[in-house]
Amino acid sequence: MPTYAYRCTNCADEFEIHQSFSEDSLKICEGCGGRLRKLFQPSAVMFKGSGFYRTDSRGTTSSSTSSSKKTSR
Repeated sequence: MPTYAYRCTNCADEFEIHQSFSEDSLKICEGCGGRLRKLFQPSAVMFKGSGFYRTDSRGTTSSSTSSSKKTSR
């Protein structure tokens, strides 16, 4: 179940709650009856490094992709 963060626009109370995707968002603060706003937070997955390309996970190869043909005369 995902965790959602809310903040009351009236009393500025912040809290987190576990809700399923099918549940409706909370609308009313239990403390003061004010309006709740869902807070958006950064993703839990962070990609760091020089980049994520198909060549990043490959080791060095000794074979060359360009082949030279020797012609006999």
